[in-house]
Amino acid sequence: MLQIGPLTLDSPLLLAPIAGHCDLPFRILCREQGGVGLASTDLLNSRAILNESPRTLELAETNEHDTPCGMQLYGNSDDPLPEAACWAIDHGAKLIDINMGCPVDKVAKKHGGSLLLRDCASTQRLTERIVNAVHKHSGARVPVTAKMRLGWDREHFVAPTLARDLASIGIQAITVHGRWTVQFFSGQADWDRIGEVVAAVSSIPVIGNGDVTEPHHVTEMMAKTGCAGVMIGRGALRTPWLFRQALELIRMGESPDTSRLFAPTLLYKCQMIARHLDLLKQYASSERHALHTMRSRIAWYSKTMGPIKPLKEAIRTAISLQEMVDAVDIWIERESGAIPCSSRA
Repeated sequence: MLQIGPLTLDSPLLLAPIAGHCDLPFRILCREQGGVGLASTDLLNSRAILNESPRTLELAETNEHDTPCGMQLYGNSDDPLPEAACWAIDHGAKLIDINMGCPVDKVAKKHGGSLLLRDCASTQRLTERIVNAVHKHSGARVPVTAKMRLGWDREHFVAPTLARDLASIGIQAITVHGRWTVQFFSGQADWDRIGEVVAAVSSIPVIGNGDVTEPHHVTEMMAKTGCAGVMIGRGALRTPWLFRQALELIRMGESPDTSRLFAPTLLYKCQMIARHLDLLKQYASSERHALHTMRSRIAWYSKTMGPIKPLKEAIRTAISLQEMVDAVDIWIERESGAIPCSSRA
């Protein structure tokens, strides 16, 4: 379990707000695999939230199958972040996260994200306004957290001091991605630096993030850094069952028997893709959007599925969701023994 202010999570594993990927169908899919303590929406522009733009409303969509749900907001001191946080609470958010780590130019150079690491004093004042607004609006029921990088570059390692200062004004957990803004996603995450942030902040949990793609990475990060939880991002795109495996490993303790870890078969993976298609059919804004999403996701899923080129091609060329469903169903039948494996093209 992981305690973030008044919010108790059943697992210390969190699904990151992965820009362009973390929609409602995918969040539900990951939760159904098991092990997810909290899943967050895609990052949400504070002004777009209050204007209720259709795309932002879609990104913020949540329901009873997606709880507890965090909503991550981005913006700067000139943006209505406190008001957007109150909107998010009214629309199902159980946790408000402030994005202080996005390195993408359209965010970091104009609207916030890692830009907030450049002027820590201003960031603290903005954060205090958000914390006060959320505390009042929710009756202290909803925690505010922050997700940051180590700093803009190696010459500005601000994360330990900023995290400690944010904790003093009411932030109730800090997530640290172990890279500098200028790295984007290149190189390796510096887990040692994450450990320095953990050492600097004793009053709230620090959650580690970066280069977690295998279940043993979770336990290694926790042991190396002392972090209270782990946020998983891109690693979940190819293995949504990673949370389940990692939680099993945590529960095994110091002498884990990795042979007992959940090991999904090809049949299971095909059934999971079929479930993802079902969720897209239920929740995607349009069939066109659902088709685009699965064409992208099959490239990720196939990384763990061996030689499935005919299935990838069938998904890539399908012109309807039903065609995709039919293609996956054929593989499910084959893997379950209904069609001889020798007949596979």
